[in-house]
Amino acid sequence: MNRQAENTIPVTGKHLHHDTTDMLVCKNLTKIYPTPKGDYVVLEDLQLSVRNGEFISIIGHSGCGKSTLLTMIAGLNDISSGKIYTDGMAVRDAGPDRAVVFQSPSLLPWLSALENVLIGVKQVFPHGSRQERLEICKYYLDKVGLGNDFHKKATALSQGMQQRVGIARAFALKPKLLLLDEPFGMLDSLTRAELQDVLLEVWNKEQITAIMVTHDVDESIYLADRVIMMTSGPFARIGDELSIYLDRPRKRKEVIEHPDYYHLRGYLIDFLEQ
Repeated sequence: MNRQAENTIPVTGKHLHHDTTDMLVCKNLTKIYPTPKGDYVVLEDLQLSVRNGEFISIIGHSGCGKSTLLTMIAGLNDISSGKIYTDGMAVRDAGPDRAVVFQSPSLLPWLSALENVLIGVKQVFPHGSRQERLEICKYYLDKVGLGNDFHKKATALSQGMQQRVGIARAFALKPKLLLLDEPFGMLDSLTRAELQDVLLEVWNKEQITAIMVTHDVDESIYLADRVIMMTSGPFARIGDELSIYLDRPRKRKEVIEHPDYYHLRGYLIDFLEQ
């Protein structure tokens, strides 16, 4: 059931301009895993459009196919039927136009923060000089607060710092689409809040289309322009969506103190508790 029609919560404010063009379109998307007992249908006939420059978050219970959807968009997971288009092109496999930040930063432990970011930058900018590539890496590491830690080995970084490297690495690829799979899920709440702010700050500057999977209702409101709510699996699909009309750039205190904040929050929690 889509309650969106009568439940858009009008919140006045300045919004960053979004293109009316779609950066991502999922059409009739289905994902089936064969099992000894027959086919398990994770997602069925899912439709989703995301505008250029939009930040959306996807919430739902464990097993509703949120991460499956994200890995299919990334080209890391086969499509059973339907189509995914990014910037008008059909997704066939993984590519640098879609950068992924996973829950675990998956850095190469023997390399420095800078070298970890450089791996992807070399592939995306093959004709750039070494100096140009290093400048790109340093710029994004500096933006995520690691300006003094370029040469620290990944093993010497805390989990929060490693995830900062992961965020820098994703933005440094200059992707068309930033895919975030619960990137702060393993962090303590203080580090989590810090990194949400870091992510928003860099995203505000870069205006890359972003899609984030999260379990966290507050995180989804704070970061997103629109929250997509998934029904529980199997046969999961989009059950509802909610526009978050809050001013950007956002400050956490202002968001939490906004008169509509608890209304938005209650709406999402109601959906999850249905």
